Amino acid sequence: MKIAIASDHTGVELKSEIIKYLQELGHETDDFGTNSKESIDYPIYGKKVADEVAKGKYDGGVLICGTGIGISLAANKVKGIRAAVCSEPYSAKLSKQHNNSNIIAFGARVVGVDLAKMIVKEWIEAKFEGGRHSKRVDLISKIENGEKII
Repeated sequence: MKIAIASDHTGVELKSEIIKYLQELGHETDDFGTNSKESIDYPIYGKKVADEVAKGKYDGGVLICGTGIGISLAANKVKGIRAAVCSEPYSAKLSKQHNNSNIIAFGARVVGVDLAKMIVKEWIEAKFEGGRHSKRVDLISKIENGEKII
């Protein structure tokens, strides 16, 4: 897989570990920043990755901030993005299987390196199941497009 990855200042160290891990697993990664521990605004980096994933240039994205919440909220404002915040592997797996998430997010202040690796591995290895889940993902897209769903 080709993975876009970014973090805010709180996630710089964890991001570095996840990039190494993804590369060890045989995935291509591109780092969209930040690479400094100086305080920055996480929405900028969430949008950078989300834009690239939405354009189809990457198979998925990984985002890291203090909790994973803020950076995922920013990413989810980009049309076509389904960023899921996960603090454990089971939710990461189901976010792909049931919701066809294309970005995974987590918090450097919430999970450690080993748990983050497990989260990423489950998410990458999971496949969208389609079927009844396709209808639900389509409904999410309709909401995003301002279409009536009920």
